[in-house]
Amino acid sequence: MNERFRQVSYAVADRSLRKVLSTPSLFLPPLIMPVIFFAAFAGGLSTLGRAPGFDFPSGYTSFQFVFVLMQAAVFTGIFSGFGIARDFETGFGRRLMLAAPDRRAIVAGYVLGAIARALISAVVVFAAGLIAGMRLDGSALQIVLLFVLAMTFAGIGSLWAAGIAMRFRTIQAAPLMQVPIFLALFIAPVFVPLELLTGWISAVAQYNPVTAFLEAGRGLISGRPDGTLVAYAISLVMLAVLTVWSITGMRAAERAGA
Repeated sequence: MNERFRQVSYAVADRSLRKVLSTPSLFLPPLIMPVIFFAAFAGGLSTLGRAPGFDFPSGYTSFQFVFVLMQAAVFTGIFSGFGIARDFETGFGRRLMLAAPDRRAIVAGYVLGAIARALISAVVVFAAGLIAGMRLDGSALQIVLLFVLAMTFAGIGSLWAAGIAMRFRTIQAAPLMQVPIFLALFIAPVFVPLELLTGWISAVAQYNPVTAFLEAGRGLISGRPDGTLVAYAISLVMLAVLTVWSITGMRAAERAGA
């Protein structure tokens, strides 16, 4: 990575972060929604923690915290795609591509900005979890690894959304950014462990990559880090594939003269 690449990517990330922090409609939804989900799931569904076969040692609040953390991270990444689409609608995206000698740095900057925002969301959700009595049975290193895993999920969401935004270059493509991720999240073991799922959703959840993130995260918070290496391996593959997806999206924007 040369100096010019770093300068462009950091400048794009800084602008993206500043723009979001100064625009409540972009900043507040991915910050408030996870807290609402956490209150609804960990509070209203807490009786599921006493279901036969539910043996998660850290309790239902911690069980749900991991899902909400991952949800907050990935949807913060998705919301970065909204900003990209707006940049192209206003013509800023075109000017940015003309100014950047290596346009891959633009994608890198958007992703870095999304991860920075996801970290803010993660801290807010973590504070809400502590207030709600969440147990942390994992070590300090395991909790750090949990947060790093969540940030990789934010990067995955951002790369996916960037590829969509740069291909369509309009905020009207927002459902294409959100719906596939939303479906993937909710055909995973959200409310109960994978072992307690039945029917078709059990079969689908076993092959859903999101399941690996949730299982690894719950293992880390409970001090039983089973599946962590698998989750990180899957995240690296997804990051590699979606990096190609986002860069080819940039190429599509270039060909369209956006």
